[in-house]
Amino acid sequence: MAKKPKKQEEADEDQPVVEAPSKKKKLMIIGGAGALVLLLAGGGAYFFLGSSGEDADVAAQQAPRSVAFVDVREMVINLAPEPNEERARFLKFRVALEVSDPAAVGAIEPLMPRVEDTFQVFVRELRASELEGSAGVYRLREELLRRVNIAVHPARIDAVLFKEVVVQ
Repeated sequence: MAKKPKKQEEADEDQPVVEAPSKKKKLMIIGGAGALVLLLAGGGAYFFLGSSGEDADVAAQQAPRSVAFVDVREMVINLAPEPNEERARFLKFRVALEVSDPAAVGAIEPLMPRVEDTFQVFVRELRASELEGSAGVYRLREELLRRVNIAVHPARIDAVLFKEVVVQ
């Protein structure tokens, strides 16, 4: 014998009754979601691609920035030996220190012996394999920048620029 389907009144009171949304409600939900996506895409495009006149003014104000360079004398330093290697390796390099405040050059020049000492102490601990490739030279530049800023504090060096780097 087949069971008769329960009528709405006979349904369990514990279970909520869910009505299927009508076609009109479905179209409204889809249309609202589409409008939201278009709004977000337009805002993102404006944020990433658009530029205001204020950005151009800021760039124009920053363009005539004065920069000074302080040369460090050429240095030839022996490197730490590689394991199982008896031949001595050397690093020969010349650098310039970039300073954004030309008035700071006068404060940095008397400290050049301290800067050279800092460079020599650090480079003597390096191995030739640590200087291979552009990544090795980049790490050397970043470490020299960190150490030179400690040596010349309170003056500030913006960049260490290599003029010559030779590992032999």
